[in-house]
Amino acid sequence: MKLDGKVCLITGGTKGIGAATALELARQGAHVAINGRAADDEARALKAGIEALGRNCHLHIADVSVPEQAVECVEATARALGGVDVLVHSAGGPAPGTLLDVKPEDWYRAFDIHIHAAFHLCRTAIPWMKKRREGAIVFVSSVAGVRGCPGAIAYGVAKGALPQFARSLARDLADDNIRVNCVSPGIIRTRFHAAMTPEQAKLNLEKRIPLHREGTPEDVAAVIAMLAANDFITGENLVIDGGMSMRIV
Repeated sequence: MKLDGKVCLITGGTKGIGAATALELARQGAHVAINGRAADDEARALKAGIEALGRNCHLHIADVSVPEQAVECVEATARALGGVDVLVHSAGGPAPGTLLDVKPEDWYRAFDIHIHAAFHLCRTAIPWMKKRREGAIVFVSSVAGVRGCPGAIAYGVAKGALPQFARSLARDLADDNIRVNCVSPGIIRTRFHAAMTPEQAKLNLEKRIPLHREGTPEDVAAVIAMLAANDFITGENLVIDGGMSMRIV
């Protein structure tokens, strides 16, 4: 898929990986809708940066964990930019706790934002893609959904469902030339890891990540853009973690 002139919707698109993805897609010629939960200075600056590239940018404020707001997010994008060709579901957030101490509301919230939002976003966006006989969907999962991660069971289980969602949806939509893929980032320096202690960061660099460095939002954005553009990849989950999840010791 040539991204030039295409319409891309990125949830969680005003910060971190989502924001980097929005900029990368715009650099490749796409018009972009960015979704976030606040029209803050960061969101407005991103919108201005995308428009400075000569692309149209629609900023839509919504909590896509709420079904009605997820649906409206897609519909507002289509009204503003003329349709939806690419959907990137990057919205999410942490959900700490083991099975016995996680709060039930945090468990449900993890599925609302990571899984149920994807359900409603896809159901609303896919008819637009079918009309054009072309489309791409990319879910942002996590290595916590690939390997066991202590103390974050809700997050890990919800993120682990996304690669299977991508595989199942990719099979259903292949005849419509709509591709569905997933990325699973490791330790990426965003606000998500803001609480990491210096000791934890040192351990990661020295012992856990074979490449001995953290990833950047741009590292992930480059892969998301590739998956959106590559016409012969579907049903895949690409891990972007500096080798962290493949090691034995």
